[in-house]
Amino acid sequence: AKNINPYLVDAADVVILPRRKPLTDVPEARFGSMPNDSGFLLFDDEAAKEGFLLEEPGAEKFIRPLLSAKEYLNGSMRYCLWLKNAKPEELRSMPRLMRKIEAVRTYRDLSTREATRHLARTPYLFGEDRQPDTDYVLIPRVSSEKRKYIPFSFFSPEFIAGDTCIVVPSATPYHFGILQSVMHMAWMRAVCGRLESRYRYSNELVYNNFPWPKDISKEHGFAIEKAALALLNVRGECHGTLADLYDPNVMPRELLEAHQSLDKAVDTAYGTPKGFPSEAERLEFLFKLYEEYLHLEKSVPKKRGNEKK
Repeated sequence: AKNINPYLVDAADVVILPRRKPLTDVPEARFGSMPNDSGFLLFDDEAAKEGFLLEEPGAEKFIRPLLSAKEYLNGSMRYCLWLKNAKPEELRSMPRLMRKIEAVRTYRDLSTREATRHLARTPYLFGEDRQPDTDYVLIPRVSSEKRKYIPFSFFSPEFIAGDTCIVVPSATPYHFGILQSVMHMAWMRAVCGRLESRYRYSNELVYNNFPWPKDISKEHGFAIEKAALALLNVRGECHGTLADLYDPNVMPRELLEAHQSLDKAVDTAYGTPKGFPSEAERLEFLFKLYEEYLHLEKSVPKKRGNEKK
């Protein structure tokens, strides 16, 4: 599937196609977990969760915060039953919980999709479990086109990422810094899909094709990490939801300045410390670098199946 985008830059014609693996040696990005449960394993808010626990207090250890793009950006929280490591005897000791599991099994059994009917064999589990077992960077898949920066964040494995988000397991502050920079945001705007006019971030189109800095020095890498952590600290001190903080009309000055410091560190790592006069010139640079990576990739001989890696 080709991604058609109205950006025109002074460079060769380039068609961005989906990639299953990143262009460079960076952590892989993937969708969050999909419940496929008709909502029976989910709680829309704190009140729904607490209401369930009044009748089934033993289920508390199996309830986890559930991150979805809308709630993440707007400062609310959903919850889910995460029963991956639950023992059968524990589940059977909780009648109301068992009724939820039975409802999931019935829902999946009645599906017209064979794959969903197959999932009825394990109705206590999410339909697709892609939850990282390490800290990870969370990327909302859909975000307002008005924002200069899509806000990304670190989360621990205790927070279950839903399928309206993308996760980057084992990402470091360096990786976060590059992804949160104006360099990556310019690339995202040029190659992402759209939901109406909103940005629709894709791991296969945006993340996997993104040209990361080449031959970065330890000094430049450390500068990006330092600026990234400073940005997170400033954001943590600001009051308001991410939707409020990243509204370009009311973005706090200190947060904008933290982003600009990070942008400076990232631009320097790319060998362009003065930045770019326009986004079009930034994209011209990025697409040229992207073509260099493609040329390098094609020049590397592919290993045969019987060769040792």
